[in-house]
Amino acid sequence: MRGDSTICYPCRYDLTLFLCVFKDMVKQTKAKTFQAYLDSCHRRYSCVHCRAHLANHDDLISKSFQGSQGRAYLFNSVVNVGCGPAEERLLLTGLHAVADIYCENCHTTLGWKYEQAFELSQKYKEGKFIIELSHMIKDNGWN
Repeated sequence: MRGDSTICYPCRYDLTLFLCVFKDMVKQTKAKTFQAYLDSCHRRYSCVHCRAHLANHDDLISKSFQGSQGRAYLFNSVVNVGCGPAEERLLLTGLHAVADIYCENCHTTLGWKYEQAFELSQKYKEGKFIIELSHMIKDNGWN
């Protein structure tokens, strides 16, 4: 190439156009990547829709929760999830400020995060996460 850097003189192609088209092709074919991988020797839960890792079994606090679509688990911490804005909701155990959580890979709403509990007996939930069973699977070959 010589002279104008956007023209390939031996081919006479406009490289600016080529690079724009090529960049769009890369965006369309780029493989999905997960932001965090959980250790493969531990039992873990993954998104049922895209298999992104969500939580280690060691972070499970309780299996006796109810989500909007059925049973749900309470976790101490999760990975690969985004958080929506907090809002007050009247749940089975009283008024809470919660924020919906979603899979950062496939954007499916998974459950919610307890931002604030207004009743003293529910304060242990603050900062914890609910994931509904319908949106997760046990991963890494365990039952």
